[in-house]
Amino acid sequence: MKQEALGKPVAWTDDLFPRLQPHIYSWINRYGKNFVYWDGARAELVISEPELVKEVLKNSKNIFQKVKLPEISRKLMGNGLAFTEGEKWAKYRKLANHTFHGESLKNMTPAMIASVETMLEKWNGQEGQEIEVFQEFRLLTSEVISKTAFGSSYLEGEKIFALLYKLKILVSRNMSKTTIPFINKLWKSADLLESEKLAKGIQDCVMKIVKKREDQVVNGEADSFGNDFLGLLVNAYHDLDQKNRLSLQDLVDECKTFYISGQETVNSLLGWIVLHLAIYGDWQEKARREVIDIFGNQNPHLEGITKLKTLGKLVLPAKLDILPLNIGLHRDPHLWGDNVHLFKPERFADGIAKATNYTAAAFLPFGLGPRSCVGMTFATIETKIALSMILQRYTITLSPAYVHSPILILTVRPQHGIQVIIEPLHNNF
Repeated sequence: MKQEALGKPVAWTDDLFPRLQPHIYSWINRYGKNFVYWDGARAELVISEPELVKEVLKNSKNIFQKVKLPEISRKLMGNGLAFTEGEKWAKYRKLANHTFHGESLKNMTPAMIASVETMLEKWNGQEGQEIEVFQEFRLLTSEVISKTAFGSSYLEGEKIFALLYKLKILVSRNMSKTTIPFINKLWKSADLLESEKLAKGIQDCVMKIVKKREDQVVNGEADSFGNDFLGLLVNAYHDLDQKNRLSLQDLVDECKTFYISGQETVNSLLGWIVLHLAIYGDWQEKARREVIDIFGNQNPHLEGITKLKTLGKLVLPAKLDILPLNIGLHRDPHLWGDNVHLFKPERFADGIAKATNYTAAAFLPFGLGPRSCVGMTFATIETKIALSMILQRYTITLSPAYVHSPILILTVRPQHGIQVIIEPLHNNF
């Protein structure tokens, strides 16, 4: 069903649900919003009724069990924050909350701005030429998560990102395959063997970065492991209390989780927003006027970012698109109206609650309840900073080379990239 759906051409205004998850789309239409299906020997319950979704995510944290990942998928995400449970999850969540909230986020803003400036410097001299922005945003978001969470640069983490990308392809390729229980103890597929090799390479790279941080303390170059996410992880790794201590595997899994989630979602989010800005010039101009009214020709600041109402409305529709698990809710015409699959930022003019008819679980791009995404504010700030700085400097139009073909590789991404043409605004930057 997936292969058949992907083989069909798709237009801007087509509904993505039957293309990206044709099986779920078909079964909802046939069996209703809630049903059970079998993944090999495992039964899985699909819930698309908002009130039930809200009940499960918000009020039943001890009942909602995280999915047990296949072995290849575990090589990618491990047993980090996204998939662990119980006391272990609470410990991981506390570390992440400390890093991605409040004063810590404020301190990350200069690094985000510096990374965007580096990207825009590369664009100098390319005015009037085609730029593949999805690739540009991949490098940008990799640099930002490297700097803010791991105190390094994209170049230091470049091998990690390359290995993670190869592993993501393997995971996506095997997502719909069902294996015979315990078969991996007797025989391993070529993909599983390759995933083990990639996972070992990632662990080696992560440990090099950890060793560098440890050496700085040993050599007297620093008096602590640091206050960024990596510093907190390394500190927990060396904790004298065994109950609080992270194992080597825990440390590596958490690093992988945040390298992936910190880069992947913002990359897709920026890509789809810029695509829509290129197509809908009126919204691009509205957003630009707002950005220039608030920041002029100065770099963005946190106080102003909270005032970006038009840009906020543009970010919200793109959030509907990036995560496949929520697409059934995010594409339900009973909740959003018959025009649900159209780009209509004005639907959010009076806030998310009114746009969803006050149905909290109709819009959950970052989840809901105690396990909602810890990096939601981080991702939103990074996205608004990057978009503001681009809009201050350039107008964006879509290149004739662009082919609309969204595909699913963990997040929804453009199969052939996003090609745009930029023209300078000459605003004294």
